[in-house]
Amino acid sequence: QVQLVESGGGLVQAGGSLRLSCAASGRTSSTYAMGWFRQAPGKEREFVAAISRSGGESTYYADSVKGRFTISRDNPKTTVYLQMDSLKSDDTAVYYCASTGKIGGLIRQPGWYDYWGRGTQVTVSS
Repeated sequence: QVQLVESGGGLVQAGGSLRLSCAASGRTSSTYAMGWFRQAPGKEREFVAAISRSGGESTYYADSVKGRFTISRDNPKTTVYLQMDSLKSDDTAVYYCASTGKIGGLIRQPGWYDYWGRGTQVTVSS
């Protein structure tokens, strides 16, 4: 089992920045990838960014956040961060952290992940 706890959400003006954190505990040694997803009211959960052990370490981004968001993790690989810059009102959503031990190419699909956090609200005011 892996437990994930997100933090760092809040209210920010458009153009501002926030950094989300996801602390993992439990059987983290088996984790292959961790990702961030978001869900706005009335919309499906969508992929935001992910980081995996592929090729040492690889990062993946949704087109909508590329160049504005950066995913990273600490050296023990138990905490993943999402630095969000140049925030827009469209970024308003609940942001979820997820992890998986599966190796493969479905890193942008929510169903590929095994564990999820409870989410943290990000609200961007225009």
